[in-house]
Amino acid sequence: MLHVVAVITAKPGQRAEILRELNAIVPRVREEEGCIEYGPALDHADSPQPFGADSLVVMEKWESKAALDRHLDAPALRAFIAATEGAVAGLSVHVLNPV
Repeated sequence: MLHVVAVITAKPGQRAEILRELNAIVPRVREEEGCIEYGPALDHADSPQPFGADSLVVMEKWESKAALDRHLDAPALRAFIAATEGAVAGLSVHVLNPV
């Protein structure tokens, strides 16, 4: 199993739009073969180290690297990328092994 933490930084004022587009694909991604968990998260009000007002985090779990690779080329993710083009200022993706 793999854990993925994707941090999306929106251009100012664009986070709500990105979150709307992300929530639109969540049900389809959760149906992808090998998807264990997939969903967005925002900073908690009392977070000691917030990502910030323009950021959102996608928390993911995949059965295997092959499942993650398929997701990266899946229609839902491609649709999200196309829909948010111009709204994203930055992206960092962290692929982790559970221990």
